[in-house]
This record gives sequence, structure tokens and C-alpha cells, in this order.
Amino acid sequence: MTVTAYTLAVVLNLFILFIGARFLFRPRPAAAGYGVPAKPDGDAAYLAVKGVRDATFGVVGLALLAFAGAAAEAWFMLAVALAPLGDTLIVLRHGVTRAVAFGVHFATAVVVLVTAGLLFAL
Repeated sequence: MTVTAYTLAVVLNLFILFIGARFLFRPRPAAAGYGVPAKPDGDAAYLAVKGVRDATFGVVGLALLAFAGAAAEAWFMLAVALAPLGDTLIVLRHGVTRAVAFGVHFATAVVVLVTAGLLFAL
């Protein structure tokens, strides 16, 4: 169970770091993948904010895992699960499809919460 918990935590942190970088370097495709396509004539600052937020979550998660241990990472993941839950609501309200809201964002929240549970169990 230890290997599974740590592997999931590392993969999730690297994945959100990748998503953050994508929003910083390829913002329009990233926004479309998020479920709320960017307007052609605007949104650049908001896309950058999302990129910085997500990249920060990834870096902090990896640092906690490396330097503070499983319990600190579990609490972090428990708190950070609010972001994909909020993203679910944002996509439901402003997005293109419900499938992205639930299939991407809500599913991510569930995986983050399961990973937090596994880390708490260590």
C-alpha cells in the first residue's frame, strides 16, 4: 500500500505541474481541454493565473512528499481536492460538456481524495 500511495501522490503532483505548465505555454489548447474554451480576444491573464496555481500545487505537493512526509502530503491533498471540485462546478456552469466536468474534474477530485486516504493510512 505504501508504494501505491506514494506512486499516486507523485503522479498526481507531476500531472498537475504539467497542466500548469501547459496553461502557461499553450494556454488556448489547455483551456479547451479544461472544458471552458478561452475567448479568442482575451482571457490571457486568467489562463496564466490558472497555470501558476496548478504548477504551484504540483511543486508544493512534491516538496511536502519529499521533505515533510506522507501525513503532510495527505492533508495537502485533502485541501487541494477543493480545486478540482470547484473546477467541476465551473465547467458545469460555463463549460461545453458535462462529460468533462464529471469525467475529468470530478474524477480527479475522487482520485486525489483516495490518494489522501491511502497516505493517511500509512
